[in-house]
Amino acid sequence: MTADETPSQVLATTDKMPWDLPRFRNWIAVARAHQMVEKTLNARLAPHGVRIAHHDILANIYRFAGLTQNELALRLLVGRSNLSMLLPELEKRGLIERRSDEADRRVRRLWLTDSGRELTEKTLAVQAGVVTDMMTILSDAECQALGDYMRRISTGMAQWAQEAD
Repeated sequence: MTADETPSQVLATTDKMPWDLPRFRNWIAVARAHQMVEKTLNARLAPHGVRIAHHDILANIYRFAGLTQNELALRLLVGRSNLSMLLPELEKRGLIERRSDEADRRVRRLWLTDSGRELTEKTLAVQAGVVTDMMTILSDAECQALGDYMRRISTGMAQWAQEAD
């Protein structure tokens, strides 16, 4: 495949299948690594009664205390409706609370309770352990290069998404 050809053009003019293309195979490798990290992280979070979705919410509220449900949804790249099932669950468990904004009573802000803060500190340590284990497979230079590549891809994808809107 040349720089000017799209994958669909290559497939149309050859007998190659997507998995025969290097870019597709590399994307599959990234997707598999992502799945393995999710599987490992979920397994290590399970003893704490938390899944990745819970941890992501708690970690964001921990880092950005007082954010709104909409702000949280934007940070997690999910719709507000995705949070509407998880937030009440975390609230019922006594891990988060919603408080009215003092400047605008219509706005509700999210805060961790003491129990939520304690649990989040434990789950952040679990996540840091998984990331450390995963990244020790790479040298420091490879780890830096991987981060650089993924940031470039994320930036490019974000631009494409913005152009599509």
